[in-house]
Amino acid sequence: MDASFWALIGLILFLALIVYIKVPAKIGSSLDDRADGIRKELEEARKMREEAQELLSEYQRKRHEAEGEAEAIIAEASAEAERLTVETNKALEEMIARRSKAAEDKIAQAETQAIADVRAKAADIAVAAAEQILASKVKDKVADDILAKSIAQVKDRLN
Repeated sequence: MDASFWALIGLILFLALIVYIKVPAKIGSSLDDRADGIRKELEEARKMREEAQELLSEYQRKRHEAEGEAEAIIAEASAEAERLTVETNKALEEMIARRSKAAEDKIAQAETQAIADVRAKAADIAVAAAEQILASKVKDKVADDILAKSIAQVKDRLN
């Protein structure tokens, strides 16, 4: 019996011992456990991916809603600004019109007052001139009567 024969016998005994200890079953069981672990990790990763997709779609939906709200707020603010501009312009025009009217009224009042002042001054000068003329040309009682009548006439005509 040569060494090859004993090597074959040793190999057979070794393989029989490995089968007797159930090493292939343990290796298979270990591989099955590892496959189950990998399967569970893949399932968990798939679930996490689905959750991430849901979160992403929810955030995109919220972003679109926020953009819509922002656009609505901007539109409302623009409309409010336009309305305020129109109201301000209208109020400004009304104020300018009131002030112009008040200025025109003051000018008319000043004009009327100036005319009245000129008339009064002219009447005073006319009365003084008439008084001097009559005093130099007419004397005594006739002068006093004429002077009184003239003054009365001038006052009646001016008023």
